Amino acid sequence: MNLLDDPSMKEIVLDFCREKAAALKQMAEVLEQLEKDPINAKEWAQFAQLIDGIRGSAKSIGALELVQLCELTKAIGQKSSQISDAPLLNVVVAILFDTVDLLNNMISNLQEGHSHILADTDTDAYANRLKWLSSKFKDIEQSSVAAKTGKKVSISKNSFDNLIANLNL
Repeated sequence: MNLLDDPSMKEIVLDFCREKAAALKQMAEVLEQLEKDPINAKEWAQFAQLIDGIRGSAKSIGALELVQLCELTKAIGQKSSQISDAPLLNVVVAILFDTVDLLNNMISNLQEGHSHILADTDTDAYANRLKWLSSKFKDIEQSSVAAKTGKKVSISKNSFDNLIANLNL
């Protein structure tokens, strides 16, 4: 049994929701900065930290749909930090604003006690945007990992598509 299914842990789940709602506000502020300067590596790093914090906490309470969307969002952020194409990054930022809205909806559903937190959420247009983005990202290497290991590492189009598929969008 995970915390989402345990009535005695409801307060922990509610605390998670309150904390992560605040983190999502910070993410929206970071995205506003990225709208102004989409090539700002510092802002991309902060975005990655925030989404990773949500992912880790969501994993600890068993909110697997939230974990999966956070993993996908982190992959988008990692890919985006390697791009210098400002027009593409502007589109990415718009998609990430949609992602923050979706994360807010998921957290609201969780707060209301729904166990399937993507239920009754229309994600068709969002899924199409993610698939388009996947095609744009297909060859972008993750130099941050490569710099640490000395090896070229990339999130392949297939693994990116798998992250999308895991969400059942």
